[in-house]
Amino acid sequence: MKSYLDIVQKILDNGFRKANRTGVDALTIAGAMFEHDMAEGFPLLTTKKVPFQMVRSELEFFIRGITDKEWLKEQKNSIWNEWCSPDIVPYGNDEATKAKMMSERELGPIYGWQWRNFGARYTAYNTPPEGQSCDQLQKLVQTLKTDPDDRRMIVSAWNPCDLHRMALPPCHYAFQVTVIDGKLNLLWNQRSVDAALGLPFNIASYGCLLHLLAKEACLKEGKLIGFLGDVHIYINHINTISLQMIRQPRALPRIKTDNFKSIFDWHYNDTIVEDYNPHPAIKFEIAV
Repeated sequence: MKSYLDIVQKILDNGFRKANRTGVDALTIAGAMFEHDMAEGFPLLTTKKVPFQMVRSELEFFIRGITDKEWLKEQKNSIWNEWCSPDIVPYGNDEATKAKMMSERELGPIYGWQWRNFGARYTAYNTPPEGQSCDQLQKLVQTLKTDPDDRRMIVSAWNPCDLHRMALPPCHYAFQVTVIDGKLNLLWNQRSVDAALGLPFNIASYGCLLHLLAKEACLKEGKLIGFLGDVHIYINHINTISLQMIRQPRALPRIKTDNFKSIFDWHYNDTIVEDYNPHPAIKFEIAV
């Protein structure tokens, strides 16, 4: 995907080294835009292998509004292992605190909770929401089916009242759907972008969500667009991603979902990618 590679190259060429809360400096640029036409293939990076099983199981985790880290672990998904709700363990990047954070299961009112229960009072991962709430995802799907020309189909994970209770405030904090000429387009907003490790996952996750919403509404798949804010490469990723950049991109895979009934009944194993032939995986250390 040229759009992704162009973003990485821009950071390597023009990024300013700055400190951040993780304690690991990063080369950073202000603002970038990712754009991909789904007709060109499913946007799963080919210059390194991206574990799509982890991408799609995390997406199901969000769609279902789950906030229990153990659910992901049961799916052999380690994406959220390092974090927990600050209600349980206040954030810190020293080794003792990181170990405590990893041992807890409570993530707080993160992405999926906000997608499905915005405005409700959050108590715990195993407790139902309290008070009135808005199921933003259900509302979006209903609008998509009844009024696809609507320009207000937006889902937000950014709830300022709950940020202090989240394991991690949303990096990708909102997405919008717009239908043009019978094609469903998805546009997401992201405040903080780890270009080496996180962005390939974000692209594939929203690409999969676009695919599912298009199936839900019987529409063709259009464009996937990301509006990116603080876009960075951690300094301990620079040498490795520079090696990745010299790899020749390969043909993109195709995405396929069997037995689809509804996005709300979807299980991540229903969706696969076909003809995925990436270069070998590359390990990047995560900055907690």
